[in-house]
Amino acid sequence: MAEDLRHEESVVVEADPDRVYALVTDIGRTGEWSPICTHCEWEEGDGPAVGARFVGHNTDETRSWETRSTVVAAEPGRKFAWEVGAGFVRWGYRLAPVAGGTELTESWEFLPAGLAMFREKYGDEAPARIRLRADQARAGIPETLAALKRLAESDA
Repeated sequence: MAEDLRHEESVVVEADPDRVYALVTDIGRTGEWSPICTHCEWEEGDGPAVGARFVGHNTDETRSWETRSTVVAAEPGRKFAWEVGAGFVRWGYRLAPVAGGTELTESWEFLPAGLAMFREKYGDEAPARIRLRADQARAGIPETLAALKRLAESDA
C-alpha cells in the first residue's frame, strides 16, 4: 500500500517559472484549479513563506470540511509545499525551467502521522477512507495541472 500513498505528475507550462510560482502560491485562487479545494486564505496574511499557515475549504460528493496547513517549502521559481494538519499529508509543486517554459510537477504524499490519525479516527473504516483520499489525489492532480497550465498560459 505504501506506493499508493504518494503520487506525482508533471506538465510543461508555456510561462516562466516565476510566473508559474506566483500563480501556485496565490492560494486565494486555489478554487480555480482544484477539484476538491474551493478556496483558501492565509490565517495571518503571511503569504507564501515557510511557517505561514492557511485554511483550505474543501468539498467532495459527500461532504465539506476545512483544513489548516503550514508552508514547509517556499523557494520562488523553484518549489512550494505545505503539510496539512499536524503533518498528515504533504502537497507540493516543483518548478524547473525547460525549453518553452516551465516543467510543473505536483506531488502528494500521505504521511505516517496522517495514517495514524485516520486509524484512530475511523478504526476499521480507515483503510477505505485512506484509499478514497489517495484515489482523489491521483484523479485530482492531472485535473489540477491542466487547469494551472491553462491559467498560467492565459495570464502570461
